[in-house]
Amino acid sequence: MANSFAARFADALENSWPAIARPNQLPPLDDWWQIWLLLAGRGFGKTRTLAEWVCAQVAAGQASRIALVAATAADARDVLVEGESGILALAPLWFRPIYEPSKRRLTWPNGAIATTFSAEEPERLRGPQHDAAVCDELGAWSRPETWDMLQFGLRLGRKPRCLVATTPRPTKLIRELLAREGRDVVVTRGSTYENRANLAPGFFDQVIRKYEGTRLGRQELNAELLDDTPGALWSHGIIDAARIAAAPSTGARDTIRDDKCSAR
Repeated sequence: MANSFAARFADALENSWPAIARPNQLPPLDDWWQIWLLLAGRGFGKTRTLAEWVCAQVAAGQASRIALVAATAADARDVLVEGESGILALAPLWFRPIYEPSKRRLTWPNGAIATTFSAEEPERLRGPQHDAAVCDELGAWSRPETWDMLQFGLRLGRKPRCLVATTPRPTKLIRELLAREGRDVVVTRGSTYENRANLAPGFFDQVIRKYEGTRLGRQELNAELLDDTPGALWSHGIIDAARIAAAPSTGARDTIRDDKCSAR
């Protein structure tokens, strides 16, 4: 019996997430961050990273009120909770949460609760408080104000944290988060190719062959943030270079006006 238990324990350790995950699927080792931004291509394993992080936070007692936010209510349910790499599929039997779809709620044996939210309904996040949150495909959110409502509610615990996993799109919100890298945001990057061993061979034979090297492939597979639209007259670089720090002061405008009057 003892040997059997030891064998099962050793197998559990060998197949645990920290043992099989790639380094860029594991949380940053540093403790200073508040937002972990995972920019990765399709099929990288973003959903599993989100689900494993939630389960680990709950099991360690580091989170007890979690927000699960996706682009739509269906995405939150079908991907984050019930998906093949979702929370219900990954949670161990001894620590599996009870899911109540009508309440949009997962409850773990230790009392921790996770609630699903849709980015289409920002007002649902007005009021609830959380000590952790995960955001799936932030680049696809139709209402960016949902992010603001979520941040106002991240106020429980010693250090509330948020994990964002998304294929990058040049949205204002993603650019703002990238600008905060090194302050309160830590950024991890990854591509579709890194998870090739776990993806269907046909996916690479058909999809990769079609989009590899294209602009869409650079975004969706390599997770590159492409700021400019091909053929656009103005690029973000040109616009940023033309910005001025502040409008001229009133005194300066008056001086210019006086000079014009004198010239007449």
